[in-house]
Amino acid sequence: MIGVRRGLLSGVVGVLVMCALLDARAGLGSVAWATGSTCAAVLALAAARRAASDGVRALGPADLVTLTRGALACGVAALVAESSTSGADVRHVLVPLAAAALALDFVDGRVARLTGTASPFGARLDGEADAFLILVLSVDVAGSAGAWVLSTGLVRYVYAVATWLVPWMQRDLPARYWRKVVAAYVGISLVLAAWGHAPAATTYAVLVVAVVLLAESFGWDVVWLWRRRVNPTEPQTVLLDRTPGRITPDGPPSDRP
Repeated sequence: MIGVRRGLLSGVVGVLVMCALLDARAGLGSVAWATGSTCAAVLALAAARRAASDGVRALGPADLVTLTRGALACGVAALVAESSTSGADVRHVLVPLAAAALALDFVDGRVARLTGTASPFGARLDGEADAFLILVLSVDVAGSAGAWVLSTGLVRYVYAVATWLVPWMQRDLPARYWRKVVAAYVGISLVLAAWGHAPAATTYAVLVVAVVLLAESFGWDVVWLWRRRVNPTEPQTVLLDRTPGRITPDGPPSDRP
């Protein structure tokens, strides 16, 4: 275990070190450096605020793995910024970095189960790391595939804003493992598109399927909430769900996948 403040500060320092390594490997301009460091600072502040809200004082092994994923996503963001501003081809670095972040998504849940350290804070941190990486990758892929790809990264944040504005959407959601499958597919499809070597028709089809799956996943949740809008204050027992920003009722706490 490591203190929250120390762990998050180490994460920010780690991002800066990674940016230095990426600068040596691919070359990073001032915008890329600013993007990577700003993303690291924002994610650290958001995690610190959530930890304080949840009463978390120390980070467990699984949380540290998730923070590593968040740091890698910040590195991907720096590379996307570099590609967008200078036109440099950074795929040889961006794709392995994004793939590593996706691979770690299968690690933190197993670490949480093995160490008995699963928690609501860890589940939220895990989901936000997923959402941020998908957003960054969607920005990169949109440059070649079209702006419509941004919907894959923005939908989670649009949903979050909607839950703040619409009272009946603030009800907790039931567990649905399909959400995890959809999130994994979307991440893999975006990495494939960022790689740029698959046939154009294949890449387009894979991305269209990602959008359809996200529409089904979030649409199912919205419909479920709409049907139960007449009784939003019904007492519930909360169950953790790995999906960003979603906590689910009617069961005991579950580990991350």
